[in-house]
Amino acid sequence: MALALRLSKLNRGYALLESRDGADTFVEVVARNVEAMDDLRDNVGAMRSEIKRLRYELGDAVRHVSVVRYDAFNDLAGRLSFSAAMLDDGANGLVLTSIHARSETRLYIKGVRAGSSDNQLSPEERQAVDVALGQKS
Repeated sequence: MALALRLSKLNRGYALLESRDGADTFVEVVARNVEAMDDLRDNVGAMRSEIKRLRYELGDAVRHVSVVRYDAFNDLAGRLSFSAAMLDDGANGLVLTSIHARSETRLYIKGVRAGSSDNQLSPEERQAVDVALGQKS
């Protein structure tokens, strides 16, 4: 009796591994899943390489931008003058400043290298650079 019960359990376990009505066996399903996991692992590795490459390339892209608006002269209101900083991840780029007066508007561009400029930055230009780089100003 005990042997018959044990044989019955083994037969039920074996039936799970067998194919029925043309369906795949348990072993075939597991093998397919293992192959799919290997493919996914390869895809993840390729994506990591691509992300690393893109991060490297984006390091030179303008990603840090800030605009500071202000009144350049006491007799004018409306904050029509501005300084805009446009920098990459290395804090390199430029500051574009527009000074608005009653009869004219002047534009100035100053290069920025590692967060500093060979030309002296005005307080508004410095603020634009600091804000673009995420520093409080």
